[in-house]
Amino acid sequence: MVRRIARPSICPIIKTIPIINQSMLQEFLDKKLNATDPNAPVGTSFNPSFKIFTVANVLSFSRILLTLVFFFLFIHHADRLLCIALYAVAALTDFLDGQIARRTQTVSWVGKLLDPAVDRFLLFTGVVGLWWVGDLPLWIPLAIVSRDALVGLGMLVIRKYRPRPLDVLFIGKVATATLMVGFTWLLLGMPQIAGLGIINVSWLPLLNSETACPAILIVYIGTVLSLATGIGYLLEEIRVLQEALFDKMNKSDQ
Repeated sequence: MVRRIARPSICPIIKTIPIINQSMLQEFLDKKLNATDPNAPVGTSFNPSFKIFTVANVLSFSRILLTLVFFFLFIHHADRLLCIALYAVAALTDFLDGQIARRTQTVSWVGKLLDPAVDRFLLFTGVVGLWWVGDLPLWIPLAIVSRDALVGLGMLVIRKYRPRPLDVLFIGKVATATLMVGFTWLLLGMPQIAGLGIINVSWLPLLNSETACPAILIVYIGTVLSLATGIGYLLEEIRVLQEALFDKMNKSDQ
């Protein structure tokens, strides 16, 4: 018979993160625990640990700091090569922290919560910074932020019906990677080429007659993919709600 190891309380972790609503975090972690395998080795993806200061988590915290420094320097028109170096290093830590956590068996609940949040923070600061200095039309940051807000709101609604989070869509990973490539190139800001004159609207630089960096085309593609991913998540959330309501109706009829 396999011996089950008693889990430590998650309260110490929650108390160290005062900026997060503690009751919501407690509920989230309790539900996430139900989806894990308590017999798997501690620190694996199937049985995350409750450690806070792991190498992977320190990298995630450092990504927040690098992102803030990048944003401050960029909107104050510091050297673009310096800004792109900071942004690239921050993006690189996104790859490293996950690899280190899995390879050293130090996957943690804090990391599982922190990593995706910091990823979006990095993406948002990039898109807002580029809009701030005039390299992006306003509709792009509005579209990306609104998409994430709607999907996040939907996930809050369905979590009482389905404790396990929605599976990550592959197209979502492609969208994020495409946007990161486009934003990083836009940070460089060159070369600048003449507008193609395909369409006569002010909110599509380069496709109109306005001079812009070719990276804007990659950002357009990434934005379309991101919106398509958002629609996919919303449809899945609607399906979960419909199934939950259907099950509730069936139980009430019995």
